[in-house]
Amino acid sequence: MATAIVMAISSTAWAQTPPDDQAPVLDEITVTAQKRSENLQKVPISIQVLGTEQLDDLHVADFEDIATQFPSVSFQRLGEVPSNFQVYMRGVASGGDGNHSGPLPSVGVYVDEQPVTTIRGAIDVHPYDIQRVEALAGPQGTLYGASSQAGTVRIITNKPDASAITSGYGLELNAIEDGGTGHVAEGFINLPINERAAIRLVGWDRDDAGYIDNEFGERTFPTSGITINNGGLARDDYNTSDTTGARAALKIDLTENWTITPSVMTQRQDINGSFGVDPDVGELSTRQFYPQTSEDRWTQSALTVQGKIGNFDVTYAFAHLDRDLDTESDYNDYAYWYDTLFGYGTYFYDDNGDLINPSQYIQATNGYKKRSHELRVASPSDGRFRFVAGVFWQDQDNDIQERYRVDGLADVLSVTGWEDTIWLTRQQRQDQDQAVFGEVSYDITDRLTATAGMRFFEVDNSLRGFFGFSDGYSSNPTYGEGACNTQSLPPYPNAPCEVFNKRVKENDSIGKFNLSYEFSDDAMVYGTWSEGYRPGGINRRGTLDPYLSDYLTNIELGWKTRWADGRLTFNGAVFQQDWEDFQFAILGQNGLTEIKNANQARISGIEADISWAVNYNLRISGGVAFYDAELTENYCGFTDANGNPETNCATPEAPSGTRLPITADFKGNLTARYTFDVGDYEAHVQGQVRHEGKRSTDLRTAERGILGDLDAYTLFDITAGFGRGNWAVDFYVRNVFDERAQQSRFTQCAEAVCGEQAYTVVARPRTFGVRFSQDF
Repeated sequence: MATAIVMAISSTAWAQTPPDDQAPVLDEITVTAQKRSENLQKVPISIQVLGTEQLDDLHVADFEDIATQFPSVSFQRLGEVPSNFQVYMRGVASGGDGNHSGPLPSVGVYVDEQPVTTIRGAIDVHPYDIQRVEALAGPQGTLYGASSQAGTVRIITNKPDASAITSGYGLELNAIEDGGTGHVAEGFINLPINERAAIRLVGWDRDDAGYIDNEFGERTFPTSGITINNGGLARDDYNTSDTTGARAALKIDLTENWTITPSVMTQRQDINGSFGVDPDVGELSTRQFYPQTSEDRWTQSALTVQGKIGNFDVTYAFAHLDRDLDTESDYNDYAYWYDTLFGYGTYFYDDNGDLINPSQYIQATNGYKKRSHELRVASPSDGRFRFVAGVFWQDQDNDIQERYRVDGLADVLSVTGWEDTIWLTRQQRQDQDQAVFGEVSYDITDRLTATAGMRFFEVDNSLRGFFGFSDGYSSNPTYGEGACNTQSLPPYPNAPCEVFNKRVKENDSIGKFNLSYEFSDDAMVYGTWSEGYRPGGINRRGTLDPYLSDYLTNIELGWKTRWADGRLTFNGAVFQQDWEDFQFAILGQNGLTEIKNANQARISGIEADISWAVNYNLRISGGVAFYDAELTENYCGFTDANGNPETNCATPEAPSGTRLPITADFKGNLTARYTFDVGDYEAHVQGQVRHEGKRSTDLRTAERGILGDLDAYTLFDITAGFGRGNWAVDFYVRNVFDERAQQSRFTQCAEAVCGEQAYTVVARPRTFGVRFSQDF
């Protein structure tokens, strides 16, 4: 970065010569955040954008890379299920483990017009042939609904174009220091069919190398004296990932005013190994005794119809997401620490009555289906009075099967019909919501505009099925086979019986009001009051009470400015958000996720971003975010008879003033890119620095004391390259100083039991790469 700035200031023969009658200026960015095409600098909301060129320049390869570029976005990868991650915005984070029966996400992720946020979290879309990525900070509930409580991330793909044949490809090799080697191969082709139709085909194959070693080790269980080892799994560079996918889109101009765009995107990601390191084993090492794998397969089918009725724009968007996530998880820590502390191993024996290795491992399959329809109408954007109004319907299903296995387990201890299975979860979760929404804007004067929005919604969430032990292991009459044998319960597919069937229905409304004032064509301020929500639901342990909806109320003052004849933009916002009865997921009894309403929190913050065309050669961009996120009332850990969180208790689990987890007080990045000519070649050098401050790992005082905090970190990336005509070569080094950036921390079971063996997810070590790309 320092080199780029020095080169910009110095007068060298390499500098490009600008035209005599022109000055450098930033390109105008068009966004569709408010469901109509608008200039970014005229949109009165907090929004940051990465365009195609920036995505390529920054070598963005997955959703984690996207998240690191937006200061308002936080990202948490959960190591036990490596493909499982959670996205947070503006500090609206209570933690959580991304369980299949956990709370719905608080951040919505869209690909074009279609939502792709499943119950477990967002799918990891490979960002190739992408037009731009928009990050909308703050509640977006009036236009985007329940999963956009804290914000929305929109991935906008390049569309088919009937005007010309175009194509391109990229090839990349990379190597991780003291780790393995990986590659990326991706390409696209745009084919006109005739003057009114075209098809666009995109494909990718990415191999991510491992860098965490699964060290050989032994473990002796105190009760039985049985010793096991991981000799069959011990190896270097254990955590590998292979991703293959494709996207196809067809665009047909039916008439001058009507267009239909069907598309399908599919991806398969195979991950091996845990992404958590055990510091007691080594800096980049772990000790796993059973397989850690994830096979994540999904297909997203979509249909968008756009047209005009009179002067009104009409859009219909349909989507169907089918996702199958099969995982294997090592649950050996649970067995060992429960045996060490409570003599757990006594209860595990074979058909002869002899004690056996009590180690558990989990085999799980989750089948997600998500269907959505949206129909909306927008008035002409140049009218003094304009509106967007529509209807939305969505249905999500998850077919859940989790099998906790113990090899050699006696038949009497195994769940009926499931050999070697000490615990079985067979459940069906369904989340439905429908809404009517709208926003209206009115230009009070040429400079002053008022916008108001409402969303009326109805949700219907249910969970039913079986969970528990065999009757031979536990005769508890409230769940498991003990309930089957003591109560008259209906059957359930591939399970002993249906232990519970619960449902939560509710309807409500949320709103938004915005005032914006343009001092000039280059300066605008705005004020916003907005609301977001997240529906309640049923706990995976069906004997627990349901959890309530939580709501977020945002008050925000922002600005959009352009300076120096369009060479500099400086945008930002200050805000305060009140989070009411927020949903808090913890690992409870038997290591099962429990969701409770934790009470009230407040997040105050400042966000700002800058883009500067210093001259024709140097571009500088960056963003910062400062947050103060804390509880405003005690979290006691229990609720009253109506499910409302209690705040008056002698020893709260988290007292008022406790900092919310996951999000740092400060996060920021700065990028400088310098381009120059060397003979007939166009060359560049780029540097980026990213910083994230110290973060807490848990809301609760005791658990946070066990896990500790995540240290602050600073990462540096550098890139250099050259090209000519339609081809380019890039060389890069990521994490130049090989920082062990701590991203999250977790245990296999409740912290009070497994806290002696916590795992930390760290950023990828120093990585070297070379990329060749060509467009036609």
